[in-house]
Amino acid sequence: MINETGVDGIYVVHGITGYESREAMLENVLKKQYGLSYELVTEYHDSLVNENLIKNYFNQEARESLHRGALYCTLVHILIYEKIIQNNNRFALIFENDVCFIGTDFLEKIKLVVEEAKKLEEGFIISIENTTLEFPSWKIVKKGKYLYEALSGRCAGAYLIDKKGAEIMLNDATTVKCCNVIDWWHNDMINRKIIRMYWAHPPLTEQGSFNGKLNSSISMRNIGLKRRIKWLAQKYYKMYILRIFR
Repeated sequence: MINETGVDGIYVVHGITGYESREAMLENVLKKQYGLSYELVTEYHDSLVNENLIKNYFNQEARESLHRGALYCTLVHILIYEKIIQNNNRFALIFENDVCFIGTDFLEKIKLVVEEAKKLEEGFIISIENTTLEFPSWKIVKKGKYLYEALSGRCAGAYLIDKKGAEIMLNDATTVKCCNVIDWWHNDMINRKIIRMYWAHPPLTEQGSFNGKLNSSISMRNIGLKRRIKWLAQKYYKMYILRIFR
């Protein structure tokens, strides 16, 4: 099924222990509902290996300022970039383990995203989520067009990246060093114009730790009806009203 979508690999940022319910959710949605094979990626069980990788890939400020959850989450994204290169994936999907799909037509939509991505210059990230509730202005949205260049990401819960993009990220982590949590690091490289960001519109996914469906493992956001209602109200306003004036 992966080849039918044009995606060569699907990787999920995961944790070593304590995420059994997330594993069951991913199994139910990705494999049973969509028929997709994927790989759960975690940090290493050997703490010394993790410490050496962190020293190799992160600058001192990031090592000292990021709390453990954010640091290890970012590390796992970097380990996925290694896998994308090793597996020679032209296009790969990266999900964090709280991914929630919008609608039931993910396979049809991701095919269209990949087809458009094939026409882009290599070295990009495509945000397919709506986590920051930012959307392209209605003035530039065109029928049949799904990708719009952006000046920042929309968090790092769900994105398509090409092999060149993974190489750029890994090279930056090796030479310049990662300076922040994953989504802010993405934005730093976008600002330095070494990688390009595109937004898929309409978005294909949401983060469950933002929309009120799932707890976050690296923040204080909680599930609940109050948060869910607040999210839905903000999404409606920003997607259907605020966009008119931008």
